Amino acid sequence: MLVYEYKLSGSRQQYAAIDEAIRIVQFIRNKSLRLWMEQRGTSKNDVQTNCAVLAKAYPFASRLNSQARQAGADRAWFAISRFYENCKNNKPGKKGYPKFQRNNRSVEYKGTGWKLDPDGRHILFTDGCGIGRLKLIGNPNQRIQEFPIKQIKRVRIVKRADGYYTQFCVQTERKVEHVSSGKQLGIDVGLKAYLTDSEGNTVENPRHSRKAEKKLKRLQRRLSRKQKQSANRKKARKALAKQHLKVQRQREDFARKVANTYVSSCDLIAYEDLQIRNMVKNRKLAKSIHDAGWGLFLQWVKRYALLHGIPVIAVAPHFTSQKCSDCGTIVKKSLSVRTHVCTGCGIILDRDHNAALNILHEALQSVSNGTVGHTGTCPTGQNASGDLASPASSKRRRGTSGR
Repeated sequence: MLVYEYKLSGSRQQYAAIDEAIRIVQFIRNKSLRLWMEQRGTSKNDVQTNCAVLAKAYPFASRLNSQARQAGADRAWFAISRFYENCKNNKPGKKGYPKFQRNNRSVEYKGTGWKLDPDGRHILFTDGCGIGRLKLIGNPNQRIQEFPIKQIKRVRIVKRADGYYTQFCVQTERKVEHVSSGKQLGIDVGLKAYLTDSEGNTVENPRHSRKAEKKLKRLQRRLSRKQKQSANRKKARKALAKQHLKVQRQREDFARKVANTYVSSCDLIAYEDLQIRNMVKNRKLAKSIHDAGWGLFLQWVKRYALLHGIPVIAVAPHFTSQKCSDCGTIVKKSLSVRTHVCTGCGIILDRDHNAALNILHEALQSVSNGTVGHTGTCPTGQNASGDLASPASSKRRRGTSGR
């Protein structure tokens, strides 16, 4: 499934119509969730059929396309099914009980309710919300008009801080011819360096959030001084949201470029199976870990690996920084010690380089023994959230073992 995104250009009346459609989707989702809460044994079919009941009971809801209403009900059922799955799997901690939505930002159309111009530069929404014809602004090389309409399974309108966007979800197969290099790498993500591979190469940590921190603080102070529910407060909030959006895009762009570079130049990649959710509980390192965006980077590594058809192997993080990559001697060291000096063989390496070598050795050993965990080429090994599922050691969670 490919997703092509364009920015929408329209009038204020059209943007207001989009906001109304988004509010209707939120209304449908919350009503569907209320039905599940009040009626025991509610199924997915009951949630779907309730959309027609809501359209008759509330005239404003009937203006939205019927399939868009069903997509809103699907969102509610997705939250319900995820809650059921967490309970069934005995997930530790909170199970994610579905909550009512209060800040929806998108509306999704399926096969009807929209019409794409033959030139691919305009899109017309034909339901009763009155959105009308909008201009598509984006990369001309995408050429959404070249795909048959039957392959476009979803058309989604997304509201962001800097405007409105439309996303086309196209059902197609994307194939990338991988050029084999014979290179096998282990990568160790960190905070001092973004990552270090088993060949000793490092990628500098860009620290996008840290660099924008001064401006973010100034915009936040400006927002806090504005009177609530005033026009100036809305402007200040929008300026702050735009800056956060810029940092988010910088982080994702950097992660995608680094991931693509490594995947396209390697035949096998091994990484530490960190449990990032537990690591960010460290008060002193949480901000830096979030800024680095390890989960986002590993997510893109696995996605690109699927396209290139190369294995991406997750390795347990136990003692990767403590064990000597040459002789296997355990050398205890605190997080502040950045150099590995082996007491057994005398080898001296950078801490992260030593960890990357251990990660690669563990991955190759698991391949030879046939005990490989989840890999990037296996669909079941994907994780949409970017967080990895294998348990980490208590030392890793305290931040004393691997970074």
